[in-house]
Amino acid sequence: QVQLVESGGGLVQPGGSLRLSCAASGLISDYYAIGWFRQAPGKEREGVSCISTSDGSIYYADSVKGRFTISRDNAKNTVYLQMNSLNPEDPAIYPCGADSAARLYETVKEMCVNLPKDYWGQGTQVTVST
Repeated sequence: QVQLVESGGGLVQPGGSLRLSCAASGLISDYYAIGWFRQAPGKEREGVSCISTSDGSIYYADSVKGRFTISRDNAKNTVYLQMNSLNPEDPAIYPCGADSAARLYETVKEMCVNLPKDYWGQGTQVTVST
């Protein structure tokens, strides 16, 4: 059974940093791409950043460009999201999500913006407050 398990959320002051981890069961190559998403209260889930497991292509939402960095460690089957300069617009639950390698997309952005259909983690809470 496929599992995505997140960790690393927490409370941070404005301007602070957090690193989220998404540990995937099986091999990263079993997935088309793995990404980070977020959902704040009363808002729809949105794609934050996604990374292709094959060619490493990356998508970032405009709201996080220059502040967040996604990376992968194939040996650990883990995808990370380094979040810097956190601001009051960033608090949300951050789940990671992925689609099977069997799904075909034109770009990793397509999966990220339209949200994965196959696998989701439970999410980790990110809070930004003084």
